[in-house]
Amino acid sequence: MKDVIKSLIALKQSEIPFNVIERDIKLPIDRKKIITIPGVRRCGKSTLMEIAINTLVEGGVLRDNILWLGFDDERLKNMTTEELDMVIVSYMEMFPDIPIKDVYLFFDEIQLIKDWEYFVLRVYKSYCKNIFVCGSNATMLSSALSSALRGYPLEYETYPLSFNEYCRFKNVTTNSYLEQDKARLRRAFELYNEGSAFPEVVLTASISEQLKLLHGYFDTMLLKDLAEHYNISNTSVVRYFVKRILANLTKPTSINAIYKDIKSQGLKVGKDDLYLWANYVCDIFLFSRIPKYNRSLIKQQHSLDKYYCIDNGLRGAVLMPQSNDNGKKLENTVFMQLNRIKQPSDSITYYQDAGECDFVIQRNERVIQLIQATWDMSDESTREREVSGILEASRATGCDQLFIVTKDEEGIIRREGKQIYTVPAWKWLLMNN
Repeated sequence: MKDVIKSLIALKQSEIPFNVIERDIKLPIDRKKIITIPGVRRCGKSTLMEIAINTLVEGGVLRDNILWLGFDDERLKNMTTEELDMVIVSYMEMFPDIPIKDVYLFFDEIQLIKDWEYFVLRVYKSYCKNIFVCGSNATMLSSALSSALRGYPLEYETYPLSFNEYCRFKNVTTNSYLEQDKARLRRAFELYNEGSAFPEVVLTASISEQLKLLHGYFDTMLLKDLAEHYNISNTSVVRYFVKRILANLTKPTSINAIYKDIKSQGLKVGKDDLYLWANYVCDIFLFSRIPKYNRSLIKQQHSLDKYYCIDNGLRGAVLMPQSNDNGKKLENTVFMQLNRIKQPSDSITYYQDAGECDFVIQRNERVIQLIQATWDMSDESTREREVSGILEASRATGCDQLFIVTKDEEGIIRREGKQIYTVPAWKWLLMNN
């Protein structure tokens, strides 16, 4: 085992500096904390660690002082918690003259090893304060993890590319006032909203190859992250369940209604299982969900949740193109950006009573912003529905920061003494980066 570990460490060191495209998020490199980087698989967590290593090396840290180990290597598959100590021993045998306290430790997909957090805490307390860990399961975010690591970790949850990052990957200028550059931005947004934001997919030119990658991601999430990790044997029903949530994206979703639908088809599954699965699909970062806004926390907890998918392209590959889907995709894009930029004290809900408002942004106890996302308001009935919904939400929440994000409309709608700002999606995404 030690020989395998040593070869993996040496191989990664030989690749430094890494050839990577910068991301907007930067990991701190001298906080003397355990830095955890959770997120959906293939979104670029490992790349963030590689960017951090490049920064360290540029600052004078020698590559020999970098210990990187990826636990998704099949040769480490059956590694036990006790055997994790061999990682430190192997490195010390390779570099006996380097104090372990001066080493930067990068552990990729370490959550695959049971009880890994106790090993990391022991190393942190006894040997080294420079520890970075990333993984694809929400146990990386759990309160149990924080308890085990006793408040030491700093979390940097990672997502597929933002629109700003997408433009960087596609060499599209985002800070130009030239009309031709604005036209390129509009076109880039349409492609971004329609397609995938997973880095590898964005850098793949062939549509067929993109679809192959996305189907591979989805199957791995479904079969490995979901079924295998949570010991679910009924994979065909799981697949149908996930597709039902994907199809109902951006709408309040009744797990009970899905249960009745599955039962009507003669398929066997327990209702409690479906509620567990609804938690699991969020645990693996495939979905995020938001409750209905209500001043009563109890009533809010009993509302139907809305689900949003980690990636429009992934959803499109699984369901195949749906007609009149631009509005759903735009709402999903807006939600994903709100989720990226929200502060720890922020919460996102939706408003629904006589009218509807897509997003209620609350900071601590105060609602600070209301947002509608709609593809096109040229139809008068659509415009009236969006405007009346956000105004009703404004009256209910006391918030006057009102925005409607559309494909390309820009201006101010004045109603009831209030101003509603309409903003093109490409501009809103770059403003809220």
